[in-house]
Amino acid sequence: MRHTYRCPLRWADMDAYGHVNNVVFLRYLEEARIDFLFRPDKDFQQGSVVARHEIDYKRQLVHRHEPVDVELWVMEVRAASFTLGYEVKDGDQIYVRASTVIVPFDFEAQRPRRITAEERAFLQEYMDEAEDREDQSEEEAVAA
Repeated sequence: MRHTYRCPLRWADMDAYGHVNNVVFLRYLEEARIDFLFRPDKDFQQGSVVARHEIDYKRQLVHRHEPVDVELWVMEVRAASFTLGYEVKDGDQIYVRASTVIVPFDFEAQRPRRITAEERAFLQEYMDEAEDREDQSEEEAVAA
């Protein structure tokens, strides 16, 4: 299952070339991540930190009044980290594919912590193996 966040585009997101600037996409991912993790029914109250971002820019996104969709899913859950996958898109048109490694963090002790059983159950609801199949299909097409 995937979580979808409708992200508004702001005039300030645009750069001198008339498209959304590359660093702004990290803000879009952050907004989707916060919308996903910090909901009233599912809250990572103990905290978390970003350990890594990877981002692939597929095409330009030009400023407009309509929001863009940020689809988010869980790619991997480990003992003390998890990886989120994202697509910033309109329908089948993908602007960005990205991933973020998140580490649950105990801010009082100032150290990473393990994922709780409740957090693991929540994250596993959003596991999406479809991305793995898409990556394999792309690799097979390149190899052919």
